[in-house]
Amino acid sequence: MPSLLEALERKYFAECEFENANQPELHKRSDLPNDFTVTKCGGRMEFSIFIPRLSPLTSVPALLVLNDCDIDCAGDFDSIREKCQRVRELDLAQNKLQDWHEVFNILKHMPRIEFLNLSKNQLMNVPSALQAAPTINLKNLVLNGTYLDWMCVDALLQNLPVLQELHLSLNNYTSVLLDAAAEGSCQCVPQTETGSEAEAKAEADTEKETCCSLCQGRRKLTQAHGTLKTLHFTGNPIEHWEEICRLGRLFPRLEALVLAECPIKSLQASNTAELDSATASECHKYFPCLKLLNLSCAQLNSWADIDELAKYEQLQNLRVKHWPLWETLECTEHERRQLLIARLPNVSMLNGGGKISVDERVDAERAFVRHYMDKPEAERPARYAELLAVHGQLDPLVNVNLKPEKRVKVVFTYNDVSESRFVDIYLTVNDLKVKLEKLIGLAPNKMRLYYLDQDYKEFGPEEMRYPNKQLYSYNIQSGDEIIIDAKK
Repeated sequence: MPSLLEALERKYFAECEFENANQPELHKRSDLPNDFTVTKCGGRMEFSIFIPRLSPLTSVPALLVLNDCDIDCAGDFDSIREKCQRVRELDLAQNKLQDWHEVFNILKHMPRIEFLNLSKNQLMNVPSALQAAPTINLKNLVLNGTYLDWMCVDALLQNLPVLQELHLSLNNYTSVLLDAAAEGSCQCVPQTETGSEAEAKAEADTEKETCCSLCQGRRKLTQAHGTLKTLHFTGNPIEHWEEICRLGRLFPRLEALVLAECPIKSLQASNTAELDSATASECHKYFPCLKLLNLSCAQLNSWADIDELAKYEQLQNLRVKHWPLWETLECTEHERRQLLIARLPNVSMLNGGGKISVDERVDAERAFVRHYMDKPEAERPARYAELLAVHGQLDPLVNVNLKPEKRVKVVFTYNDVSESRFVDIYLTVNDLKVKLEKLIGLAPNKMRLYYLDQDYKEFGPEEMRYPNKQLYSYNIQSGDEIIIDAKK
């Protein structure tokens, strides 16, 4: 398998070649520039221009992409330092790297690097090696699909003092085994356990000291990382919001948190042995700087979870698509958006749309008041009273239906016999003939139809000669007449 040096030389350091290398002998003329030549071809002269390929690079670009190259080691470090002096972003996703020493040596010899993608490299989990690693000035690190354990994540974070963005998506994390809470506080999450673990959990419910001992064995208390601002955590099978709260304590200055496709079942922390009732209701305090939150595809099914999001005072950009809750609502997508906007006073961007205007928010809040004013008192959320105080008691909107009637009652006349029947105005003329065949026993191809508008009888009937024309295009209304005539 190639080293990083071999892969980048193969991609960026080809030999200089000329496009005209295999052409027949060319003859220069003194009256032409040096890069022009002339070739005799029969009785005519042809001009040729030499276009050399790009000369070999002395260093690679600032963005170095070497993903899926089967790289398993670094190569000669002096050559890497010489050729990669300009590199600021390095993509090594889907390679064969296994040794963290190699990774840190690569970074050590690329002093300007700020972005590193190691996704889908099966790096060995050796915390001791990571703890001895040099301090690296990375600002963005991508570890998607590496299945790195939490102890290694912590060891990495200790060596990345200026890290601002971290990607831990698709790592199959079911819990967060790091916490920055004060020592001695119990931070264990209830999980399904068997055997000795189940017995330990049972004892934990009755003896606090035993519970804390169990927590220390499963989870590490570490230092908070105040520089991290963005965390991508997509696709990890975490269900409990208490686990996400640990991320808030671990990264207290977090501004963007992406939890798409995480099967979170509630945004309300349960009152368990790990959290007292006061802490359970104040999870939002662990995210004092959070401005962007993506919860698309979560398994949330309650408006109470939306009310919890309203407690995040700095939250401005929110994505809540594909919740089970939306499938149960009997309202349009526009009405659902209005209910969301009204419940979330601080959110200015919703589900990737444009910024919510002042007029849209006012309309949403008034629609929210009207939506709940006829509901029983027990069904009204706390937000209803707040908006009622702002907008006052509103009159219900008049329900005006401007859609045309789908079925109208038309008089059908055939051989001096008239009969009134309902007809679907979205039928075509040919469809109507097929239905009339059962009524009068006349084949559609032997039938002529004439439309007579009751308000314009003096103008006489109009033949319905176009078989694919729909009835509504005749502006048919109840009381109009259709005359059936047999072709001769």
